[in-house]
Amino acid sequence: MRWLKKRRGTKFWAGCFLLISSQSSLTALTLNLSGLISLWLAISGQKDVPSQSGLRWLSEFTLTKNLKSEKFFEVELSLNSLATTNFRNFSHFSIESRIKPYRAQVRYSSSVLEARIGLQKITFGSAYFLRPLMWFDHLDPRDPLQITDGVYGLLLRYYFLSNTNLWFWGLYGNNEPKGWEILATARKKPEFGGRIQVPLGQGELGLSLHHRQACLNQKAGKSSASLTLDNLRNETSERFIPEDRFGLDGKWDIGIGLWFEVTFIRQRNEFLTTNRQRAYTIGLDYTLAIKRGLHILTEYFELSSGKNTWRGIEKIKLMAFSLSYPLNLIDNLMTVIYYDCQKRDPFLFFRWQRVYDRWNFHFMAFWNAEHLTIYRLTNTSANHLFSGKGLQLLVAFYY
Repeated sequence: MRWLKKRRGTKFWAGCFLLISSQSSLTALTLNLSGLISLWLAISGQKDVPSQSGLRWLSEFTLTKNLKSEKFFEVELSLNSLATTNFRNFSHFSIESRIKPYRAQVRYSSSVLEARIGLQKITFGSAYFLRPLMWFDHLDPRDPLQITDGVYGLLLRYYFLSNTNLWFWGLYGNNEPKGWEILATARKKPEFGGRIQVPLGQGELGLSLHHRQACLNQKAGKSSASLTLDNLRNETSERFIPEDRFGLDGKWDIGIGLWFEVTFIRQRNEFLTTNRQRAYTIGLDYTLAIKRGLHILTEYFELSSGKNTWRGIEKIKLMAFSLSYPLNLIDNLMTVIYYDCQKRDPFLFFRWQRVYDRWNFHFMAFWNAEHLTIYRLTNTSANHLFSGKGLQLLVAFYY
């Protein structure tokens, strides 16, 4: 697994091109070039939050070989090229740019089996806005492009005739905090887990498990824990902290949509004051028969952490309420209200979307008392763009 080290992206891509070259001499392959170009301007209404303009280019290269009996082999390579300008006025601004791998995976698929290896996106669960099962991604529901970094690993999915499907994953070389993680994963330590989804009535039920080794000496995200990571490093000589995650989710359509997600996280370290964590979300949605249909969605989320799984010393309680209405075939309006039940603070978000075949236009307005708690804890990429009060115009072109 040497390709999964710091230069793993370059080595993986080189291996893919060698594989392509060897295959092209034997069989006919289908090449597809596609991507996304987006431009945005975010105007902040707060002095401590800079405004931003930006350009992103997601370029995707896909090589597909169709096999017999609905089977195919595919190589996907894509780059995330980004340039941004942060400014408070015309005399104080900063320019940043970067290019990094966005996806780099080899995929085999048949009617019953899917296997993927490389840099990929792994998401699952039933919740929309408040997701306890956001384990391996940083997807933000406010982001209309749904862009998130991937993880390096192997994913296997097997589909039974009964619509039950079984997942297995093994991750390696993902040293930055993912999803809800506070502590980074230890370097050169693999992660592994699995999931099973089974049909149940008018919906399905899913059970997920994951294990990893967290590390105190690597970069960590922001934490609300009363015992800081610096103090923890001083009080314990243990470098690695075993962590186990358990998740249960379900979703049903019984006239109205109902779903839930529950997660339990256990970190085996006695010095951590928050070595047990419980989070759950319950939600429902319904479409009212008002002209073209008014979609209503609401979710309640609660997170508790402490020494005791059921009686956490620190709690976060949030609600999300969303209304979505299509004005016509190309225009859609959506508003989302987040509410912090403990601080009694509302967080408002509005989006007008116009969609053509290749062009998407998004006008967004937002008002937050401060940084929204859930996204401050999860290192979400849209933290800056949607923090404070402001407006954003985003134009996206798909090719």
